[in-house]
Amino acid sequence: MNESLFQYLWKHTLYRPEGLLTLEGEPVVIMHPGVQNFDAGPDFLGARVKIGNTLWAGNIELHIRSSDWYRHRHMTDPRYKNIILHVVYEHDVPVDDGAFPTMVLQQHLDQEVIGKYRYLMNKTSPILCAGQVDKVPDIIWSAWFDRLLAERWELRLKEWEDLWQRSGKDWRTLLYYRLAANFGFHTNRDAFLSLALSLPLRILARHRNNLLQTEALLFGQAGLLNSRAPDAYESALEQEYHFLRRKYLLEPVPAHHWKFLRLRPQNFPTLRIAQFAMLVHKSLDLFARMMEIEHADMLFPLLDLHASAYWNNHYRFGEITEETTEKYIGRDAMHNILVNTVAPMQYLYARLQGRSALQDKSLLLLQSLRAEQNRITKEWQQAGIVVKDAARSQALLQLFNGYCDRKGCLDCAVGNRLLRLGQ
Repeated sequence: MNESLFQYLWKHTLYRPEGLLTLEGEPVVIMHPGVQNFDAGPDFLGARVKIGNTLWAGNIELHIRSSDWYRHRHMTDPRYKNIILHVVYEHDVPVDDGAFPTMVLQQHLDQEVIGKYRYLMNKTSPILCAGQVDKVPDIIWSAWFDRLLAERWELRLKEWEDLWQRSGKDWRTLLYYRLAANFGFHTNRDAFLSLALSLPLRILARHRNNLLQTEALLFGQAGLLNSRAPDAYESALEQEYHFLRRKYLLEPVPAHHWKFLRLRPQNFPTLRIAQFAMLVHKSLDLFARMMEIEHADMLFPLLDLHASAYWNNHYRFGEITEETTEKYIGRDAMHNILVNTVAPMQYLYARLQGRSALQDKSLLLLQSLRAEQNRITKEWQQAGIVVKDAARSQALLQLFNGYCDRKGCLDCAVGNRLLRLGQ
C-alpha cells in the first residue's frame, strides 16, 4: 500500500462503507469524502462525516500508519488542528494531538482493486496496460485523447511563458521565436532561438522585401559571416550586415553555438538559416495566415521553400558541392513545424482569445496530418492502439510521457477503467 493508492481508494469510495468505526468504537458514516487537496494542508477538504449521532463538516487527513502524523510533523502545523477525521491504513501508535478521532480502513478496502493495481505496478513493459487496452471502451479512449492533447498544448503554454513575456505578449513575435526554434529542430533549436531573440522582428520585417538584406541580418546575427577568404556572395552579405549592424546596434550570437557535427548536410544550420530567410522574405502577414489554416494542404505551399540560388551547390560558405540541386524544406520538416509550432500556437491563441471555432481548427489541422513515427508511437501500435493521425500521436506522446513513464495509472482514465472494471 502507498499513499497515492490509499487516497485513490478513499476518493472513489472503493471500500465497504458498512461497519466503519473509530478506534473508540463509534460508528462512522461517510456522507461525502471531500475534495482532494493537491496543495499544502489536509488531504481532503470539505468532507461531511457522521460520527455517532453528530454530523461533522471539515477536512480529513489520510496516512498509511497513524505514526505518520508525527513523522510528517503535523502536530506543529496549524493547518491540521481542525481536521474532523484521521483515516489510516493501519494503526500503530495513538495520536493524542487534538480532539479528532482516528479510523482504520484496512479491513474495509476493495482487495480486487488493490490486486489489479499491484499487477500493473509489477509489470516491466513501457506501457503497463498493454494487452488490456481492448477492455477500455472507445468512448473513454476518445474523450481521454481530447483531454491529453489539450493538456499537451497547455504544457506548451507554460514552456513558452518566458518567450510570451519577452515578446511583449505579441503573438506575431512569439510565432517568430517558435518558428525559429523549430527550424533548428533538435540539435540547433537553442542556437536558432538565441538568433531570433537577438534580432527583433520589427527590424527583420523592415527588410523583408530585400532577400539579400534578410539573409545578411540572419547570417550576421548568427555569427557565421567570419570567413577569412569570403566568396562574392558572402562578401555581399558581410557588406550589408556591417551597415545594418551599426544602424540597429545589433550584437550577434557566438558562432560556436551552432552544431554541424553528425548532422546530415540537409540539416546544416547554414542551410536552415537560408530557408528561414526565404520564409521571412516570401511571407506577408504570416501569423494571420497560419492562424486560419485548418488543413495541412493549405499550409504546405506556404512552407514549400527553397534556399537562395547560392545554396544550390553549397551547404556551408565557400564549400562547393559536386551536385547542384535546389534546397527545399522536406515534407518531414514541414510536418514537424505544423505539429510542434503552428497547431499548438493556433490552440493557445484561440483559447486566450476565447475563439472556440479556431480551437477546433487546430484539432482539424492535426487530424489532417499523418501520425508521427517514433519509439513511443511504435510501442502504442504494438499495444493495439491505432495511431491514425498527428492528433492521436500527440495525445499518445503526452499519455506516455505524462503518465505511463511514471506509472501514473491512478491519474489516467484508462488506468482508472482497468482498476475499476467490474465495480
